[in-house]
Amino acid sequence: MKIKNLYIEEEILNNKRALKIEKKLKYENKIICKSYKEIFNPKNQNFRIQKNETSIILATKKKNLILKAPKKFSIGLRENYYFSHMLNCIYDCNYCFLQGMFNSAHYVIFVNYEDFFLNIKDILNHKSRNICFFSGYDCDSLALEDITGFMDFFLNKFIELKNGILEIRSKSTNIKSIKKINPSSNIIPAFSLNPEYSIKSHEHNTPKLINRLNAIRELQNLGWNIGIRFDPFIWYGDLCDMSLFFREIFSSVKKNKVHSVTIGNFRMANNYLKRMVKINPTNPYILEKYISEILPNRIENSIKPKMDKIKEKISKFVDESKIFVN
Repeated sequence: MKIKNLYIEEEILNNKRALKIEKKLKYENKIICKSYKEIFNPKNQNFRIQKNETSIILATKKKNLILKAPKKFSIGLRENYYFSHMLNCIYDCNYCFLQGMFNSAHYVIFVNYEDFFLNIKDILNHKSRNICFFSGYDCDSLALEDITGFMDFFLNKFIELKNGILEIRSKSTNIKSIKKINPSSNIIPAFSLNPEYSIKSHEHNTPKLINRLNAIRELQNLGWNIGIRFDPFIWYGDLCDMSLFFREIFSSVKKNKVHSVTIGNFRMANNYLKRMVKINPTNPYILEKYISEILPNRIENSIKPKMDKIKEKISKFVDESKIFVN
């Protein structure tokens, strides 16, 4: 992978995992820093400019490795957490909240993988019921796996945690790390899907819909139960065409090997959206969403009927108990 700069925290210069990742990278400059925050957090940065010429920062995450998930973020379990072994994503989706949340577009890779696992194990040791952990909140879980090797490390360990459920959410078709282990009921590979025209317009640099469906089928044929994620679901057109789209999706996969389906609308904190408008002033999708947020007659409840209608259409192919609106 070719990048502009490689930043490394001073304390991990001789870290075996950091050195292994460094060997996979081609970079112009290697820069040592005390903390990744020196590079990542300053405000006088432009996310859009950096997105065209990204750098990688190798670091350790010392606090808040595992966080409580938002209340509505669930696939049926009462208690949910999320974590990210990376900050930022190699894809460039118009709707991505990361460009509103972070000052920098550089990729931060936290190399202390063991600490993520130990934190999860500690949470589970104090609980008797099943708990879900979502990977891929501040990054794509699989897109940079050939560089990080995080899932190669993590899956073999997590599979032993009997009251832990892991969702691996991704748009990537890089499923090699999942194929290396036997299918497990406590690990859920989950793929974000949208119509192909939405992928072309809004999910830049991501795999085509057909390639994502091929990856789903490949894993299902190996015995994996797969999560289907329409979140956010970006649809232009009438409801009849929507029914045809869902028919195409669920006729392309094994319905009996679908673990769950989630549906979500575009949603974002207002301060993130304001920042996105500032750095993307000509992006019609972001402008449209911003205007709809600030209109005085905006009706919050108008979203729910739309989601209920989508859920009704999907329930013709998947049992309603497996469908969740986030």
